Amino acid sequence: MSSSLFDLSPLQQAIADLRSDLIDNEGPRISTMRNYRFAILQYQPEEEFKLRRHLQQLGSDLMANGWMVLTIDLQQLLLDRLQAQGDRWIEKVVEMERSTTKNSPERGLNYLKDKIGPLIEGPGGLAADCSRIICEYADVNPDRVDRTVALIGRTGSLYPFYRSSAILRHLDGHTRNVPVVLLYPGERRGSTGLSFMGVLNADNDYRPRIYPEYRA
Repeated sequence: MSSSLFDLSPLQQAIADLRSDLIDNEGPRISTMRNYRFAILQYQPEEEFKLRRHLQQLGSDLMANGWMVLTIDLQQLLLDRLQAQGDRWIEKVVEMERSTTKNSPERGLNYLKDKIGPLIEGPGGLAADCSRIICEYADVNPDRVDRTVALIGRTGSLYPFYRSSAILRHLDGHTRNVPVVLLYPGERRGSTGLSFMGVLNADNDYRPRIYPEYRA
């Protein structure tokens, strides 16, 4: 965070603002709503590796201020759910996807969506896995809850099987009030709209504060 204010890229500015709001003297203020500690850090999909480097610095800065950073990898959670189905299930899905794709790539993709979607969607899907990780941490570290932030990343791995906006919606009320930030690869569309990966139609169903701040 050594660059001057005027040299910061939108991604750097978003992270700087998030850092400032998290370590505010009166407590995290990443949301304008009381008892709703959710935020979204939006970045361009091609900035994935830049994001990871900046987050390393953010983590160091937060820990220097007495914070703990709980990192949740959505790609790993997705793989865990697929592996839990067993090798034979995975083999059959791969075989069917290859066969279907030969006739129609679109049908092949839709087949995968139909098989993978039910495993990760809804309150019992990936949102439940995120909640479990956060709540287990809170149970073990009850005195650290107010100075812990959960960063949910590798969101791009869910494309095109899942709209990531659903994760925070299903997490509401299931995080022991730990501040949660969803790292969102996509494009801003207006003040509240986000297009996942810059491809899907913009979703305006977002209650959390979105970083960086919208400027018309």
